[in-house]
Amino acid sequence: MNQLTVSIFGMGLMGQPMAIKLCQANIPVMVYNRTLEKLTSFKAQNIPITNNAQDAIIFGNCLILMLTDIKAIEAVILDSYADLTDKTIIQMGTISPDESQKLLTQIELRGGEYLEAPVLGSIPEVKNGDLLVMVGATKNQFDRWQDLLKNYSPEPILVGKVGTASALKLALNQMIAGLTSTFALSLRFIQQQGVEVSTFMDILRNSALYAPTFDKKLSRMSDGNYQNPNFPTKHLLKDINLFLTSAAEKGLNTQSLEGIKAIVSQTVNKGYGDSDYSALIESIAQQTKQVDK
Repeated sequence: MNQLTVSIFGMGLMGQPMAIKLCQANIPVMVYNRTLEKLTSFKAQNIPITNNAQDAIIFGNCLILMLTDIKAIEAVILDSYADLTDKTIIQMGTISPDESQKLLTQIELRGGEYLEAPVLGSIPEVKNGDLLVMVGATKNQFDRWQDLLKNYSPEPILVGKVGTASALKLALNQMIAGLTSTFALSLRFIQQQGVEVSTFMDILRNSALYAPTFDKKLSRMSDGNYQNPNFPTKHLLKDINLFLTSAAEKGLNTQSLEGIKAIVSQTVNKGYGDSDYSALIESIAQQTKQVDK
């Protein structure tokens, strides 16, 4: 096999530290983004940059996709009419199982190889190499590419064929929406009932109901500080919509998530789309008193 070279497409919140992680492992990397301004820091480090998808496809024998959605992926990878022969495309963003399976077919028709490896975690986990990486691929593909993926995770997990990892990722992301919205609702409720938040949290932490995300989001909700997000509200809304579509096709009752979607949509409409998704507490109720930390 020729020397591994990697092009990473999409320099959003996750794409940037993911590119740096490979550079730290001395893997030749080129970074792609439509907006060159987002690549200034890479240029300063003499890391090859481009806003031309064709250049990035030519550079890498492995193409890692951290793009927003399927439309962005198609625009970059499929609409460029680039030769994908002997290229391996690893899709690491969040798309639906059907979308991932269609990408597999389209990329193989162009002579390329495709696998999916969506991740659970955010910027701190990228930097520490502690992401949960879920892989949809053949066993042979997993064996060949797990060393690369171990730059991001101590133990990537082979879930099954293409589509299964995307499904698992959506299942987990809809739980993010559910956990955060129910926590926000309970927090606002006990505030308005005059219960000390510290008492609420002490009991919650010692119960089977507790999830670590509650403490992570408590300070943001308490302070009304939703800046510097690891996961913006608009991306959570996108993933909820993907889950709803996929679940409806399987005949699942999604009424509970539809209610949560309304709250998340309202939060985006209030101007919190680029803010941390803990901002959805702003759509639960107006804060009536200072939250006890």
